[in-house]
Parts: sequence; structure tokens; C-alpha cells
Amino acid sequence: MKIALLGYGKEGQAAEKYFKAHFDAECNIFENFTTEEIKQRDYSSYDIILRSPSVPPLGLRNESSLTKYFFDHCPCLIIGVTATKGKGTTCSFIKSILDTLNEDVYLVGNIGTPSIEILDNLKPTSVVVYELSSFQLWDLEKSPHIAIIGHLEPDHLNVHKDYADYLGAKANIAKHQTAKDYLIYYSKNPESIKIANESPAHKIPYPYEVPTDILEAIKLPGTHNQENALAAIAAVASYKNISPDEFIKNNTDAIIKGLSNFHGLPHRLEYLRELNGVKYYDDNFSTNPSSTRVAVEAFPDQNIVLILGGRDKTNYKDLSEIYEILQAPQVKKVVLIGESGHELAKRHQDNRFITAETLKQAVDTANNAAGTLDSAIIIMSPAAASFDMFENVYDRGDQFKNLIATLN
Repeated sequence: MKIALLGYGKEGQAAEKYFKAHFDAECNIFENFTTEEIKQRDYSSYDIILRSPSVPPLGLRNESSLTKYFFDHCPCLIIGVTATKGKGTTCSFIKSILDTLNEDVYLVGNIGTPSIEILDNLKPTSVVVYELSSFQLWDLEKSPHIAIIGHLEPDHLNVHKDYADYLGAKANIAKHQTAKDYLIYYSKNPESIKIANESPAHKIPYPYEVPTDILEAIKLPGTHNQENALAAIAAVASYKNISPDEFIKNNTDAIIKGLSNFHGLPHRLEYLRELNGVKYYDDNFSTNPSSTRVAVEAFPDQNIVLILGGRDKTNYKDLSEIYEILQAPQVKKVVLIGESGHELAKRHQDNRFITAETLKQAVDTANNAAGTLDSAIIIMSPAAASFDMFENVYDRGDQFKNLIATLN
């Protein structure tokens, strides 16, 4: 077997290991290419062409992706989750509840674990929770038995040709469902509703009313995390083939334990520490305005010092939306870094804005500003990508966490 690996990130490396072990495959790796360059290569000698998630569908013979391969060979039920933001948190809530119920559950996908790594471990009684990005859904030809569609809005338009292409990819999570499947959708978002209306699956809207003790079990700040938890409860209820109300009635203790056991994912509004009366939060997975809006709205009664900026994904079209978010009364100071931060400072003369050239300077500046406020919190929520100053979003978040850890 001869395989072309288009891209060699986590998924490409996992694919090479798997196919060499199982098929003694010859794997040829292609990196650092444009879409046009990769289309022009001769693949006639390859049995499989495996795309990395960020490589768009090319329309080639024998073309596939790790997600498509996994769906074709998975022996057990899949719960798939997609949204613009909140996918990973929702998936983690699902896994935590299923763990509490002693199910054989695996969490894979965009959250960081390539699905093919766990394929050999699966039994028919296992359950896979799969975080699915638009890139992984791009040309998926099977849909999960249980699908969640959260809040959707424009994102990754530097890769997708337009918003319609992005939404079309997201819609594949439900496109191939049948009446025997379940679709849980966010009823406050018109795009999620539209996708749900086109699916023949049994539909469950969220949010919905639950007992107060369920909400109190959630350790993460913000209404958005309560809504993520409700989607997770509905998914596990669907796995049990009962309604959310019946599942909650019969499993309240397990749900409370499952929700309370999850304390959040790294870089998603992650609480770091408190020092000299100031609390620090890492929200470096915020790469668009909506996630920064959520972070700001999660703390309506605090005085926020916000660190914001990076590589804009919309050619600065979203700066007006970002500036509107910053008008929230709880935002007292904004330390601006990176390309979009400096562009925002150029366009708006605002006495709350302070520019910084490095992340350390931004942290020091934010600390000085927080020291003048009561009940202050510092949040790094960039509303932009990381590639102007950092290797990736994890690098940006880790550097921020390290700086906060060394404060004294």
C-alpha cells in the first residue's frame, strides 16, 4: 500500500504510524505547499491520498481524510460535536458524564487526539465523542448517530472560500443522518436551526430548563458554559435513548458529579491564579470576536483588564465588532498587542487603550492597570489568531501562563 500524506501535523504523524503498523504502507509526506501546487502533483501511483484537516477537498481519485477513514471503520457509536466555539468544552462535559456512568468512552478529534490512535481499542460497546471542526467535516460522507450543532458564525474565512462554504462543511455533521439518529441544536442561532431543519433525525433543541442544582454543579464561568453542559446532557440522554427530562430525573447524582468533575480546558477562559487581589484568566483559544465577547460577558460584575490582539483573520473587517465589544462597562483597560491590536489602536483613540510590543510587556502593563482597580481581573482573550507573534495558539497560551506563574 502506498499513501500520500498531505500535511504532517498530529493527524499526519498518527496516520503514518497506523498505516505502517497495519499495512506495512509506504507513506510519502508532503508539506509546505499551496492548494494549487498540491493539486498539480501526480498521484496515480497512490492507493490513498490522506488530507490533513486544513487541506481543502481536492477532488482527486482515492482522496480521503483521517476523519472519513475513522467513520468508515469505527465499530461503535459516535457522538459528534461541532460549533464555532465551545466544541471542546461540550465534548469534555459529555465524556465526564459518561465516565461517571462507567461507559467505555473515548474523546478524539479537534480537541487534540487523532481518532485513528484509538481505533484498535474500540469495541462495539464503546462510545466515541468526536470534536469536529469545519475542516474535518468538509467532505464527510457519513454523519454521527448523535450530532450536536452549537452556535455558528463566520470563522476560518482565511481558509474557507466564504461563509457559505464554512456553513456547508458544518452542515455535514447532520447531512447524512436518518430518522433513527439524534440531532441536538442551539435554538438561539439561526444557522444551527437551519441545519437542523434539513435533517430527518430526531431533534432536541437547547438550552432548556433544568433544576438549579444541575446548573450549580458547573464549575466554569459564563452562561455559555451552562449551555454547553445542557447540550452534553442531551447527548448522553440520546445515547440512552431517552429524553433529557427523563435522563435528568433518573440520573441527577451522576450528572452533577460528571459536570462538577470537569474544571475546564486549557486556554478556554481558564482560571490561573489570584495574586494581590487580582485574578488571572487565560482565554487564548479566543481567535475571533465572539469568543472574546463571551469572555467579557462572563464577568459582568468585575473590573476587567483585557489583553487583546494578534493576527486578524478577516483583513480587519471585524475590528468594528471588536471595538463594540470593548464598550462593555466592565472593560476598564485594554492592552493591545500584535497586528490587530496595533491596528485597533490606530483606528480608535480611546484612553483605555495601551499598546505593548511583547507579551511580557503586555502582562506587566495589565498588572499595573489592575493595581488601580477594585475587584480586578486580567483576561487574555485575543480575538485573533496567534501566528504574528507565536508558533500557534498553544504556544501563545503557554507563554501567557508561564508569565503569570512567575509573577510575585
